[in-house]
Amino acid sequence: MFAQRQMFFARLAANLRAPAVRQTVQRRFASTPATDSGKNAFVRERENVKKHAAETMELWRKISLYGIPPALALAGYNAYTLYNEHWEHWSHLPPLEERTEYPYQNIRTRNYPWGDGDKTLFWNESVNYHNRDKVT
Repeated sequence: MFAQRQMFFARLAANLRAPAVRQTVQRRFASTPATDSGKNAFVRERENVKKHAAETMELWRKISLYGIPPALALAGYNAYTLYNEHWEHWSHLPPLEERTEYPYQNIRTRNYPWGDGDKTLFWNESVNYHNRDKVT
């Protein structure tokens, strides 16, 4: 039985190598026939996709190189002027020690575990002020 199988597969392999069978199999698995330009619809579509991708990439490259730096410069200038206006306004206010401290400001139910226990972790001496004895 093993010898018969070997002979069968040998003949089958020889037949598949024959030119007539090979052409039939190749034609069966070929894609659509070529058009007059030599390219089928799939190849043309892929080329169009590549062309569109290249154009889009070039557009975003130009936006990134020539559009973003001026926008960042304008945004930085705007932030700088607003910062200066804010501190100019702050200079007209009375000193921190003379400002009214209301009971809802700087509520402390217990001391913080760092420093003197009165200042928060983000305490800024030039902006924040807290006098424990001065509450209206």
